[in-house]
Amino acid sequence: MIADRLALAMPATPSEEYLQPYRRALKRHGVSFESTLWRSREGQLLRFDIMIDLAGFEDCIVTDVGCGRGDFAARLLERRIPFRHFIGIDALPEMIRAAKARGLARSDFHLHDVLADPKALVTAAPDGSPPDYLCFSGTLNTMDENIARRLVKMAFLAARQGVLFNYLSDRHHRRFADDNLDPARRFDTLAWLDWAMDLSSRVSFTQDYLDGHDATILIHHDDAD
Repeated sequence: MIADRLALAMPATPSEEYLQPYRRALKRHGVSFESTLWRSREGQLLRFDIMIDLAGFEDCIVTDVGCGRGDFAARLLERRIPFRHFIGIDALPEMIRAAKARGLARSDFHLHDVLADPKALVTAAPDGSPPDYLCFSGTLNTMDENIARRLVKMAFLAARQGVLFNYLSDRHHRRFADDNLDPARRFDTLAWLDWAMDLSSRVSFTQDYLDGHDATILIHHDDAD
């Protein structure tokens, strides 16, 4: 069973340190755009659009890990993407309550910390179907890089078609060299690409949309349609 394989993939309960910046932001700002830790709405939407353009999501069940207030689901609906169902997962109850309150079409939201409970990655749509794609947009930024890689691999195992994620790239334009990213961190882009290509031959990558500040990788299963 895929759920059992996921449970074995993260044998020790990891630290919740990656959640602390979000909890501090919630305490300071309440449930708001600022508490998602995005710097700008434009940057958030651009990252969503890159993911949509890479995967398409037509007739797909899409799971967003670290969904916050459900902004990705709202963007899919705004762009009239014909996805089948959206599943949002977040570890913070305030975010899940806010997402549910929006009443977004074809969307469900669930409270889970997937690092503590990896089986939550296979949360099914109402018709019992598992996710086609698991997505992380901004979710990895406060994680240790090794933990983030293990999480992405678990998501890849859980997805029928593939995993899609963005992160802050270390191969950025020099104008970003002195940026204070705290509490976020940059990842080793070449190492991530090499690792992704060990998982599958079907890897898509782009980081031209923000001059290398951000990167997006899509890993399709070799046998996916």
